[in-house]
Amino acid sequence: MTTEKDIVSIATESAKTLTAAVKAADLVKTLQGAGPFTVFAPTDAAFAAIQKDVDNLLKPENKAKLAKVLTFHVVSGKLLASQLKDGQELTTVEGEKIKVSIKDNKVSVGGAHVTSADILASNGVIHVIDKVLMPKVEVAAHA
Repeated sequence: MTTEKDIVSIATESAKTLTAAVKAADLVKTLQGAGPFTVFAPTDAAFAAIQKDVDNLLKPENKAKLAKVLTFHVVSGKLLASQLKDGQELTTVEGEKIKVSIKDNKVSVGGAHVTSADILASNGVIHVIDKVLMPKVEVAAHA
C-alpha cells in the first residue's frame, strides 16, 4: 500500500533535524519530485550525536556541503529492504557508493543500522538509520 504523502511530508512528522537540513539545503522540491527515491533517513538522535558538525553544516556558507551530505543518504529508485543484498553497493545521488551489509537478518548501509524499514511514500521509500552517513566532504569551517 502506498501512501499519498511524499518523502518530505513523512520526514516532517518524525525526523525534525533531517527536515530542517533538507530545507536549509534547498532540497525540498527535489525530494518532493516524482522520484522514485530510496532515502536512508538518520534519526534525530543520530544527528544529535554529531551536533557540532550539524550546526556547522546548517550555516548558509556550508549549504553545498550540507546538500552533499544529504544526497549521500538518497538512492535513485525504490528499494525495499527485501531487495537489498549483502555486499551490494548502492550509488547515491551524491555520487559515491554505500555498501549494504546484512547479518542475522539485520540490514546496515554504510555502517549505519536500519532501525525501521520500508516506510512507503508516494515517491519512494524511507529506511530509518541510526547514524548520519558522511561522504568524503570537508566539514570544517575553513577551506
